[in-house]
Amino acid sequence: MEQEEDLALVSLTLEGDEAAFAEIVRRYSPRVFQVASRFFRRRSDVEDAAQEVFLRAYTRLTDYEGRGSLEGWMTRIATTTCLNLLRDSKRRPEATVNDLPEEEGDWLENQLADLSIERHRSTESGLVAADLADRALATLSPDDRLALILLDGVGTPIKQVAEMTGWSESKVKTQAFRARRRMREAVEKLLLNRNKQ
Repeated sequence: MEQEEDLALVSLTLEGDEAAFAEIVRRYSPRVFQVASRFFRRRSDVEDAAQEVFLRAYTRLTDYEGRGSLEGWMTRIATTTCLNLLRDSKRRPEATVNDLPEEEGDWLENQLADLSIERHRSTESGLVAADLADRALATLSPDDRLALILLDGVGTPIKQVAEMTGWSESKVKTQAFRARRRMREAVEKLLLNRNKQ
């Protein structure tokens, strides 16, 4: 279902529908920012890298054939782009913006600027949530932490987690299900204790 929606969005974007690409940016910006933040520490570098990723995705959208997920395709572009940016000491994302027609470049910059503003607004609440998550994770067993970090934190597929841990795929799913429940309980307990103070 999701892949069909992604194919439709790609098709609409290629036909010139700006709202369709805006939806792609909205859907996959968390993943792109997650990948970029693994390569760069400074927020401005992460944002520059994300902008470059979306520019490259936009200009290479005809290459997406729908054989894998659009998220996987975007993740590969993000990883390759970030590696190239690290290797290239003369990073200039704005030079690639100039390669687009002025109207498209302006539109894309506005989309990314709006996205950046949203991310800045959510930074503070994100830091609070991250601290809460870290404290809740610390209360879980090592197996629960491993399952949550690999599956939900890093986005590792179940099959890969099974290979890495030596667990069966059904054990990975069961462990993750139970770990998520325990994590929710731990967060609720921490919030309850916080509200009592």
